[in-house]
Order: sequence, then structure tokens, then C-alpha cells
Amino acid sequence: MSCAEALEQPPPPPPNLPIVWVAAAALIDRDQRILIAQRPEGKSMAGLWEFPGGKIDDKETPEYALMRELREELGIETRPCCFAPIGFASHSYDDFHLMMPLFTCRVWDGVPSAQEGQVLKWVTVKDLYDYPMPAADIPLITALRSL
Repeated sequence: MSCAEALEQPPPPPPNLPIVWVAAAALIDRDQRILIAQRPEGKSMAGLWEFPGGKIDDKETPEYALMRELREELGIETRPCCFAPIGFASHSYDDFHLMMPLFTCRVWDGVPSAQEGQVLKWVTVKDLYDYPMPAADIPLITALRSL
């Protein structure tokens, strides 16, 4: 159904789902490759590839959440000034609604390494479509392609 056709119908009911706020980063190296991480076994959506990041804690900005998450997940140091917002995902899963700003990051200290058992890969933007990703992440590839 097109948007014009949807406007001819009564509005749908609100999804009534809890909203989960997450911040994610597309780390871009000197060769213009992007770091993706595979969700480990035991986590929801295990096996899917995603941009590094995580939940935003109460009273935490997305940039500070990302700085904390990249330290915890990848063992690298960043600062809020290292991030440039390029898009966001707004996606309803079965039991929650995800809001996720995506930032690019080209400057960090340290070498990204898996700190939580995840598999890491550096891939080109065009190759991102070759990796199964959570539904919320897929539209963000378009924002990265436009860089």
C-alpha cells in the first residue's frame, strides 16, 4: 500500500511498545572500510552483523553512550567531538521500538579488538549488503553510501 493509499484509511493504533534508545557508530578506517560486529551466541539476534554501539543509559547523551560502549566493546578511546551524526533508525520489533542514531567516527585511540566475544570485520560500504543485519540497521547503509 502506498502512503497516499494509507492516508485514505483510518489511522492505525499506536504500537504501544517500550522505546529502546541505542547509539551506533560506523567506524571508518583510512581505507574507507567500516567496522561491523557479529552478535555473539546467547544474545538476541545472534549471528547478525551490526554497527558497534549500545543502549543509552538514563541521563546519558548518545555521544557519551557511544564513547562508553566503544571502550567496553572494542577497547578504543573516543570523544564526543569524534562523532558526526549521519542518520537514525526508527524500527518496531515484536516487543520494543528501537530509536538509534548512527554516527560516523574516523578518529579514535587504540586498535579495535573484540572485548565481548564478538567477531569483527572491516568491510567496504558496498559489501555491507552481503552481511545479514538487524532490520533497523539495513536502511542506514544508504546514509553511509552517500558519504
